[in-house]
Amino acid sequence: MANTQYLKSKRWRIKLDEMSVECQGSDNQIHQVLPLEAGIGYSNSIQLEDGLRYIETQYTPIRDFSILSTIESAEPQIIITLSLEGSSRYSGQGKDVVFNKGFTVITTFTSSLGERQYEAGRPINQLRLAIRKNWLDLHFGENKFDQWFNKSGLQQISYQPISNQSLFIIKQLLADNIADSLQRVLMQGYVRVLLASELNQLNFNSQDPCKHYNKNEIKIANNARDILTNEYNNPPSLKELSKRVGTNPIKLKQLFHLYFNNTPYGLLFEIRMNQAYQLLKTTRCHVNIAADHVGYNHASNFSAAFTKYFGVSPKTVSKN
Repeated sequence: MANTQYLKSKRWRIKLDEMSVECQGSDNQIHQVLPLEAGIGYSNSIQLEDGLRYIETQYTPIRDFSILSTIESAEPQIIITLSLEGSSRYSGQGKDVVFNKGFTVITTFTSSLGERQYEAGRPINQLRLAIRKNWLDLHFGENKFDQWFNKSGLQQISYQPISNQSLFIIKQLLADNIADSLQRVLMQGYVRVLLASELNQLNFNSQDPCKHYNKNEIKIANNARDILTNEYNNPPSLKELSKRVGTNPIKLKQLFHLYFNNTPYGLLFEIRMNQAYQLLKTTRCHVNIAADHVGYNHASNFSAAFTKYFGVSPKTVSKN
């Protein structure tokens, strides 16, 4: 790799087109491997439709490094980056974009010259959706997003917490129990729902989509959400949950409203319903089993809540 360079700060650099491509399938899938000099990891890029690409990146850096890229696109693009683990930065053309765990960043560009920066010992797990403007016009209405593309350079449109709906969809996207023959079709469906979920979140917070978030508050809110996600069958009380994340019930409610547009109980309810739906769909189990799995003592109460939430009974989901 003759063109690999070092900065004065000893940050290791490599151009994107110098990275090894292990395989390039007929279905427009590209698998790029991180050089061993930088660490361990890969980036998978799949062209789902004309104008819609899905990218999954997992890196474990052993040194500070940058990946340099130059993009000249004939069609304006929007990039939606969902950071599931770690922090990284994109720097170019006098602008910096920071990607932090638990947040979605939306950017647009026609041309871009810059570098993605990663730090030693900080694993990265990110999903990105790259969408061309003509695809958005076709599926969401012509010229609906014109205000996002009024400049050719890089623009940051939003920086917001990943919605709970999106986290559930991501879990399905990353599941390894999907048959190969169905994987592409299901991925297209999940990506469309994920895109709609994040754009809806952006619309809800349109007054200040790039507002500043307090790092300590972010950590508290994310820790509380993680607890509810892992302990939905037997969740802690609001008082106990607040104590475990280092705050009080009133403050925790405020943080949930700010970051998730929900209450702790409301978020727990969504988690339970989505977990139950997935269990019913994949195992076709009895409704009583699904109810017990997500912490309901009475199947009738669970069925009523499920039907109200999804508009279809759990028995119907299990049978179909």
